[in-house]
Amino acid sequence: MARKILSVDDSASIRQMVSFTLKNEGYDVIEASDGNDALSKIQGIPIDLVITDLHMPNLDGIGLIKALRAKSSYRFTPIVMLTTESHAEKKEAGKQAGATGWIVKPFKPEQLIAVVKRLLG
Repeated sequence: MARKILSVDDSASIRQMVSFTLKNEGYDVIEASDGNDALSKIQGIPIDLVITDLHMPNLDGIGLIKALRAKSSYRFTPIVMLTTESHAEKKEAGKQAGATGWIVKPFKPEQLIAVVKRLLG
């Protein structure tokens, strides 16, 4: 059974690129447009990895990470921030919220795949 990855970004083109890249590697991908959309789409669904943007409307990436970490079923799920943000204080805020890793946009598909494979084994 394919591993499930949640891709959360308010940019449809980024979601499509992430989804295309991951599906080509055999992963199942659930797409969401912001943190609230993500939380509503994954209710009761086991997720193997989350890739989220930082800056999004309604519920941003940090808020999403905190909400996921508060749920016992996602407490240890790897979460990667995929964002244009590269400031140390933003990375630290992501780490404090529970982010596992950080990829700066624009990203190379092979870079994304390498991170996903490293986190999922």
